[in-house]
Parts: sequence; structure tokens; C-alpha cells
Amino acid sequence: MKKLKKQRSVVPVYLIAVVWFIGGFFFRVHRPLGFAVLVAISAAVFLIARQIWRDRTIVVTKPDPEPEQKAQPKAEPEPARAKTEPVDPEIAALRQDRDRAVGEMRRLNDSIEDPTLSRQIDHIEATTGKIFAYVMAHPDQKNQIRRFLNYYLPTTLKLLNAYDRLDEAGISGVNIDGAKGRISEVMAAIVSAFDRQLDALYQGEVMDINAEIKVLQSLLTGDGLADDQMGSH
Repeated sequence: MKKLKKQRSVVPVYLIAVVWFIGGFFFRVHRPLGFAVLVAISAAVFLIARQIWRDRTIVVTKPDPEPEQKAQPKAEPEPARAKTEPVDPEIAALRQDRDRAVGEMRRLNDSIEDPTLSRQIDHIEATTGKIFAYVMAHPDQKNQIRRFLNYYLPTTLKLLNAYDRLDEAGISGVNIDGAKGRISEVMAAIVSAFDRQLDALYQGEVMDINAEIKVLQSLLTGDGLADDQMGSH
């Protein structure tokens, strides 16, 4: 079964963002006149861009529903079969990577007794789950976490495993205490890096939101529906 779906181009939105970025160097947007001029230019660019990059209608193919079969009273009913949907290999691989990493973090957290390090592991475990959840919902963003997957995450697990082995030695010494101390010190930077990786995934979405807000402000201003305070933001 085929179904038509309208796909909206994001090019006009990005052009608005570019206009505001460049216009900030030439117009005093903090003043009403500069803001109004830049709003008018943005509206014109948006309308022209929408004419050039029009919405596309794509055809989505869905499997036809299976015809219902009439019940046969004399025949024994067959047991219900669970219907499984095909799984995207990339999504399945990401799910496996997530489960493996989160499981290892939990094991290490149970083994490591240091309370500060334990809280940091809890934090990066939660952040890691959110990063994977976002990319599994937006597979086109997988390239943004390539280094996170291939280096930052496995290196973090490697350091935590090293700390766990050193801690199991049960003795205090220059080498053991020094290595454990350096791992503890770098964990704060790792926590911050994981948070920044998650925040970076939302960059494109935030740009779209800001551009939509600016277009909305320009249309409200042009139609005389904006209050005086809108131009001051």
C-alpha cells in the first residue's frame, strides 16, 4: 500500500539563521530600527527560499493488510504467532553497544567503593544512555558520535577497569596510589565531556527552533500582532 507524505525542506530555515548571523555584523539588532530591518530581510529571504525549495511529496510504501480469514469451527485454531518488525542493523548495533557499555559501568560501579567516583560513574552511565537514545531515534546523527563511540567511551571504560584492578590489589604504594589519583582527577573532565557530547547532538535542533522563532517574530511584526517587548529580545 502506497501513501503520500509531505516532506518540508529545511533550507529556508537555515538561510534565516545565516541572515541573522551575518546581519548581526551590519545592523544594530538591539535597536528597534535595526531589528525591524533584519526581520524584514529575514521574512523576504524565507518567502523566496520557500518558493525555490518547495515542499516535496514522497511516496511511502507500507505492506498491505492481510485479508481476514473466516473462522472454521471444525478446524483446531492455530497458536498465535508473534509478529516481528524488521530491525535496522545500525540501530541493533547501537543497542548492543549501549547495553554492553552500560552493563560494564554498572559492574564497575558495584566493585569500586570510592563514593565520589561512584557518583561520577552514575552520571556518565545516565548520560551515555541519553546519547545512545538520541542517536537511535535520529540515526542520521551517528557520525556526530563516531569519536565518542570509537575512543572516548571505550577509553573511559578502560581507565575505570584499571582503577578497579589497582583497587583490588589492596595495598598502598607510589605507583598504585599515583595511578588511581590520576584516574580520579581525569574523571571530572570525562563527566564534562560526556555532557558536552549530549548537548552537541541538539545543536541542529536548537538552530531550527531559533530560526522558526525569528520567522514567527517577523511575521507577527509584519502583521502588527507583536507587542513592543518582542523587538527588545
